[in-house]
Amino acid sequence: MSTETLLHVENLKKHFPIYKGVIRRQVGAVHAVDGVGFDIYKGETLGLVGESGCGKSTTGRTILRLYKPTAGKIIYDGVDLASLSEREMRKMRRKIQIIFQDPYASLNPRKTVADIVGEPLVVHKLAKGKEIQERVTELLSLVGLNPAFANRYPHEFSGGQRQRIGIARALALQPDLVICDEPISALDVSIQAQVINLLEDLQEEFGLTYLFIAHDLSMVRHISDRVAVMYLGVIVELAEREELYERPLHPYSQALLSAVPIPDPVAEENRKRILLEGDVPSPINPPSGCRFHTRCPIAESICSEERPEWREVKPKHFVACHLVEA
Repeated sequence: MSTETLLHVENLKKHFPIYKGVIRRQVGAVHAVDGVGFDIYKGETLGLVGESGCGKSTTGRTILRLYKPTAGKIIYDGVDLASLSEREMRKMRRKIQIIFQDPYASLNPRKTVADIVGEPLVVHKLAKGKEIQERVTELLSLVGLNPAFANRYPHEFSGGQRQRIGIARALALQPDLVICDEPISALDVSIQAQVINLLEDLQEEFGLTYLFIAHDLSMVRHISDRVAVMYLGVIVELAEREELYERPLHPYSQALLSAVPIPDPVAEENRKRILLEGDVPSPINPPSGCRFHTRCPIAESICSEERPEWREVKPKHFVACHLVEA
């Protein structure tokens, strides 16, 4: 794995305003992403995990500028994407692509597969006529689909096949970074492994870099090099895959990983589950200090008063917690 940084995210925030009344006065905001920062190295897969609603997908979409960031920097290959105009950002999207979560909603039902996969080439004026047909044939073969199906419509394919069409579309422009936004959560378990294996093969063949967003922790362990754990709009821990899964330091990471099934009945029976009290607070009015203190089993008074510093407690192992020591 390279140590050359491809993407540097610093203090990224995305707040969605809440309006009320006839004159549409802003009365608050949803703090979906609230000060996130990490690096992604060339050729690696960074896993981003957390409960539903914690801001994972919003982070991915904000990096790609599908949502305009409220604050922060998104440095890609030396360029701050957060400061680019819409026209400049369109050019950058050749290098960063996304695979969406729902293969049923992300493909236009009125277009054939050939049109869907070829559309990026038309939009960016990279090919014409027969060249587009040839490239579509090549891309469909690459993701394991029969090019003879190019003139069919999305509804004629299964969920797994549709996701392969989405992957072919994402690869059409030969990007460097692909944001995988829960690409397997809408698929049957038997199909999930096929899609993951395809993503790994493509990464090896083309030297792709992935931000892999998911809530399936066992799948993230399989595909990721490093893993970041997110809670209520902030990242609470980031470490190399085995280090995080074997020795999680943040109380939230420990609780999250204690819920992952172990394929060993004896170990599973003797293992202690960590059950968190209460519900996830609302991102409209997040808790003061550490976001997790309202549910943390080891919280002290400092946790509600001060936001914990993001620090490296072990080599390449970062945690945001007042009480964690290496």
